[in-house]
Amino acid sequence: MMNLTAPMAAVGDREPAIAYHVQASRLEGQVRLSGAKNSVLRLMAASLLTKEPVRLRNYPATLRDAEVHRRMLERLGKRCTVTPGAGGGDTLLIEEVSAPPGELLWEGRSIRNTLLIMGALCARTGHGAVPMPGGCDLGNRKYDLHVMLLERLGATTEEAAARLAAEAPKGGLVGGDIVLPLRSTGATENAIISASLARGKTTLWGPHIRPEILDLIAMLRQMGAQIEVFGQERIEIEGRTELGGADHFVLPDNMEALTWMIGATITGGEIEILDFPAPDLEVPLAFLKESGARWFTGDGSVIVKGGACYPVEIATGPYPGINSDMQPLFALFGAMSPGESKIIDLRFPGRYGYAEELAKMGFLHEVRGDVLHVRGGPRLTGARVTALDLRAGIALTLAGLVAEGETVVSDAWQVERGYDRFVEKLQSLGGRISVADEG
Repeated sequence: MMNLTAPMAAVGDREPAIAYHVQASRLEGQVRLSGAKNSVLRLMAASLLTKEPVRLRNYPATLRDAEVHRRMLERLGKRCTVTPGAGGGDTLLIEEVSAPPGELLWEGRSIRNTLLIMGALCARTGHGAVPMPGGCDLGNRKYDLHVMLLERLGATTEEAAARLAAEAPKGGLVGGDIVLPLRSTGATENAIISASLARGKTTLWGPHIRPEILDLIAMLRQMGAQIEVFGQERIEIEGRTELGGADHFVLPDNMEALTWMIGATITGGEIEILDFPAPDLEVPLAFLKESGARWFTGDGSVIVKGGACYPVEIATGPYPGINSDMQPLFALFGAMSPGESKIIDLRFPGRYGYAEELAKMGFLHEVRGDVLHVRGGPRLTGARVTALDLRAGIALTLAGLVAEGETVVSDAWQVERGYDRFVEKLQSLGGRISVADEG
């Protein structure tokens, strides 16, 4: 029986009660994308696989989730040093001060990435115990696939006292076949991380291949991992006894790219988005183009010109399709479009809680079955709303840019979980936004 120790107290891990005050604005100017939240957190977890230094360039230093993860790494024996970069693009240097324990003692806000920390600790130390994962409340968001894949690699798992643990057999994890019943990003990442130090070969069937996964693989290969990708069919990992360090550039955030594109379009603005990852957004961009969005591709950038919006009909799905995180932004786009838009989230059915908050601003909608119907056209009106999660928060904030009067977005720290220097960037584009303490 594994011993799950109670977490020790943490200092300064509570998020501040802040609100955004937003007024109608036209976005103009130039903005550079930060490193991707959905990549950097995975890279930080992977740094636990080695005693050698790991340097992450284009590090989004102000992300609240990245800050939580950095403190978690420090609790696990790492020293994390952030060096500011000119105009953003900071660098994080992760160095090992002491070998990591097999348990993360933590009482602050948890993040979904604790599941990957568990996998990395189990692979490196033979034992991984972490707080239950946090992150956005998206309904039925289980961790059973993570338990399953670690058990396929020979680990035993246990859940107790709001903690989850995995223990490898004597001699460490052992490679094997892992079959994912659905294309899960997190389970794919955990399988790759855990198998990198497992004995023998692991074959992961039915992985979710997307840019963030390939970014993780690129860094692990630099660390000495042997990983081969065979499209969406399988990934083969030949385990190593140890891994080295890395010097890696975090890919630009495609969710931030889509946010600024939609923001410029609905406000009738004109902005240039630097480091725009167009190849990673091929399907979402096709839908936006058919619905009136206009842009011009430059040398490593995209210039977006606002204009008329037309109704959208989308269904979320695995990459290269439209990610579930994107659908609140598409719903707001639909609200600016005369006529009816239809949205269905196939990954997290019923992920429409943000619609009730937007309704306080005049957002007209109806949920029929699993489909969100949006009736666009009427102008939104400023109101007090709450950011239920990260992507709901960004949709509400952008709504404030096109609403009449002032919009107050409570629990705005949710937005800053995933957007680096968000207020600073929005203000630089002419966005009328300020931050107020509601504590």
